Amino acid sequence: MITIAVDCMGGDFGPAVTLPACAAFLASHPNSRLLLVGLPEALAKLPPAIDPSRVQVIPASEVVTMDDPLEVALRRKRDSSMRVAINQVKDGAAQAAVSAGNTGALMAIARFVLKTLDGIDRPAIAGQMPNVTGGATTMLDLGANVDCSAEHLLQFAVMGSALVVAISGKESPTVGLLNIGEEAIKGNEVIKQTGVLLRAAAANGDLNFQGNVEGNDIFKGVVDLVVCDGFVGNVALKSSEGLASMVSTLIKQAFGRNILTKMAAIVAYPVLSAFKRRVDHRRYNGAALLGLRGLVFKSHGSADAFAFEQALARAYDAAHNQLLDNVRARIAHAAPLMAARSAAALSSDPA
Repeated sequence: MITIAVDCMGGDFGPAVTLPACAAFLASHPNSRLLLVGLPEALAKLPPAIDPSRVQVIPASEVVTMDDPLEVALRRKRDSSMRVAINQVKDGAAQAAVSAGNTGALMAIARFVLKTLDGIDRPAIAGQMPNVTGGATTMLDLGANVDCSAEHLLQFAVMGSALVVAISGKESPTVGLLNIGEEAIKGNEVIKQTGVLLRAAAANGDLNFQGNVEGNDIFKGVVDLVVCDGFVGNVALKSSEGLASMVSTLIKQAFGRNILTKMAAIVAYPVLSAFKRRVDHRRYNGAALLGLRGLVFKSHGSADAFAFEQALARAYDAAHNQLLDNVRARIAHAAPLMAARSAAALSSDPA
């Protein structure tokens, strides 16, 4: 039985979205139960579709809003639904926590409550983007760390590989370093040094590193995992979401114009609909906060019930496939290289 703690108050819509999502999730995941965390009055009446024997309401007296400063969220609102949900993971009552709340606050609270794993300097946010193969490309960091060192990016690659193993079942996921070109000489000094470390990690059996990849390769599915800093990753994420929104808008416009465009849209609707579904960012909702001593997943703040259900499903898969143990094992294997930092790798770069 997998137990997930849900911050029911987080996001733009709170219980209006999170509770229907919880009902749908429970229906599709019989081997699960949920801890519903929130204001007692907001959770007093649960949807009839929720089996009361598979949920427990955990009261919280405060809510972290989407515009709360970190100081307020972390220091003043100590009984927020977000913090109480994460505490369930710390105390062992739940294997994972899910929130659609303020990203900065969630990362700060999760890091404060759960602490980082040994060998990891900074947690990172890892999510998925659709690609042309019909699957998804995992990418990190998506916004937690704007400035990163080569060592940080190496840690991201190790943790991200463990995530891909957990969610896809691939034993040796391929890894690419996001750069402005495929050649090893391309990029700034941090990226060049990262390439050196990743090649050394590949030679040591820590990673299946394939070299540099470019922005368009994310959506081609060239590799299973793309590594970058949080600034670049967040820009790519928002671009992906913008594409999905544009496709949806264009389809609606096609049906609202003259008779010829309507007829063409009707004929092309099956293809357009399939494409819209493939690039629908809601299907890939749920980003993992990797590097913590517990599993925490971030849902998009504006997620609807379908999207929030996907975030719950990702948290379930991560817990069911023992993501945390996988991350620890991979970090332990790569520990000698990480501890040596870049010195040894730079002196023995095979490129």
